[in-house]
Amino acid sequence: MPHIELILPKMGESVAEATLTSWLKNEGDIIELEEGILEIATDKVDSEVPSDYEGTLIKKLYKEGDIIKIGEPFAIIETISNVSESLPPQDLSAYDESDNIPLIAPLQGNNAIGIKKFPSDGSNVIGENNKFYSPLVKNIAKKEKINNEELNQINGTGRNRRVTKDDILNYLENRIPQSLPELKKADNSPNRGTVTTNSFSGESEIIEMDRMRKLISNHMVNSKKTAPHVTSVVEIDVTNLVNWRNKVKNNFLKKEGYKLTFTPIFIEAVAKAIKDFPMINVSVDGENIIIKKDANIGMAVALPSGNLIVPVVKGANNLNLLGTAKSVNNLTHKARNNKLDPDDVQGGTFTITNIGTFGNIIGTPIINQPEVAILATGVIQKKPAVIETPEGDFIGIRQMMFMSMSYDHRVVDGMLGGSFLRKVGDYLENFEINRQIW
Repeated sequence: MPHIELILPKMGESVAEATLTSWLKNEGDIIELEEGILEIATDKVDSEVPSDYEGTLIKKLYKEGDIIKIGEPFAIIETISNVSESLPPQDLSAYDESDNIPLIAPLQGNNAIGIKKFPSDGSNVIGENNKFYSPLVKNIAKKEKINNEELNQINGTGRNRRVTKDDILNYLENRIPQSLPELKKADNSPNRGTVTTNSFSGESEIIEMDRMRKLISNHMVNSKKTAPHVTSVVEIDVTNLVNWRNKVKNNFLKKEGYKLTFTPIFIEAVAKAIKDFPMINVSVDGENIIIKKDANIGMAVALPSGNLIVPVVKGANNLNLLGTAKSVNNLTHKARNNKLDPDDVQGGTFTITNIGTFGNIIGTPIINQPEVAILATGVIQKKPAVIETPEGDFIGIRQMMFMSMSYDHRVVDGMLGGSFLRKVGDYLENFEINRQIW
């Protein structure tokens, strides 16, 4: 029966690699068609990778915690069904156990699953002096700024004296003290930097950030470094909107099977305002501005872990309110059950975060790069307000809400940002009290 390489499929335009978080199958297990083989994590989302073939898992090419590049093989199965290209049984020794990665070049093309012959000589990536280095070793060397000359000096313990992952990591451990004298030299310069350490008094607990928190941290820092943030704030009267929702929410739940939240209404208002101000729906590429035709609205969802993820309602400008509500409910359910697909968090052009969920009235959100604006909706509160009528002004109790929007001042000036925010507020304030949703 033929042996087939399972290739890590493409997971969005900006995703180049993924971290293997857990294997769902062991070597020797039977794999059904479309059955999950492993769980991976990208900088966008966690997901399962299914198999396009039935068969038996005979070789894992990576271990948990390893990084797999898109298009790289991650496992070998022995199929029990006919495939378009049949291969004779292959020698699995072509895969180096010490590196735990295939000793062949990645499959080219767009196929999620490919079939290739294994090399007979176990050759790998060739470095200087005809030495072979695995892609993993080469990537570590590049990251740690190890040049070819230095790499060639590392003694390999793998087959044919190949440098393994453990070899280069052990070398790096012994390499660090050698750089300390350089730090002393730098300390004598007039522009020397200082090394700071944290000190703790009393009882403390130190915990490591989880993977998602690290990603969020890096993303937020990079956004602040990239975009000069400006925040505008408006207060709006959403009494009509609140009264309408209170009137229809029970019937909506009975008919659709899920709750009607304010989120799809906010998304609808933003999508309408984007039609009025399309320059808010852009991204920056160097000195070029890319205007997006579709309004793909991201919505920040709080996970049980306390982290946030931003699934995207695609083409919100082409959806009616019921369609938007269905999309919001589906994405929220998938997010909270860790079932989001990579495509669910790709391609956003504008983001909404509902800080009112936590009882907050105003916030200054950080832009979700590469977008140029993000809207925060505060808690809806009953307040005394001046009501203007043809018969005169009077004080009444109204449902009021603050909205704040941070925008990238490189391309969004105060007039554009303020006008857009005001337009969103106008759509919400003028919500039709007798509106039909079906």
